[in-house]
Amino acid sequence: MQMISIIVAVASNNAIGKNNELLWHIPDDLKRFKKLTLGHCLIMGKSTWYSLPLKPLPGRTNIVLTDDPCECIDECITAYSVQDALDKCEKTKEIFIIGGGSVYRQFLDIADRLFITHVHKDFDADTFFPEIDPEKWQVMEREDDMRSDDLDFLWSYITYRKKI
Repeated sequence: MQMISIIVAVASNNAIGKNNELLWHIPDDLKRFKKLTLGHCLIMGKSTWYSLPLKPLPGRTNIVLTDDPCECIDECITAYSVQDALDKCEKTKEIFIIGGGSVYRQFLDIADRLFITHVHKDFDADTFFPEIDPEKWQVMEREDDMRSDDLDFLWSYITYRKKI
């Protein structure tokens, strides 16, 4: 059985991006992202793909979800629906959904786990993560008061699992 995990960094106001860019740069969070996703299948939207500084993300299967059936994107596997993307990850035990906003919304109801970096600050944004329903999700692990001398905010790493 495949595990579907969402990984995202979310501001206090659920902001995740603006102008197709991340709103912050947290080196420790990027290291955590790499550690968690290495060796797994990643599913992302086209805008997220084009925003990556390094393509494809090494050591991972990169699948880009697009709704244009004529589109074929270089250096990745192109998928044309949620089911198509999942089918292309059939040999992977864990799939990570890495964004953006519309892709998160499409996968939230079928995800098993959420790896969320909660950034404790509001940001001006044009892309947001959907609300997490506490009736559907429970906290499995939590690390609070994460900080860096270079940043003017704290963050928490929280892992949720879907309630059965």
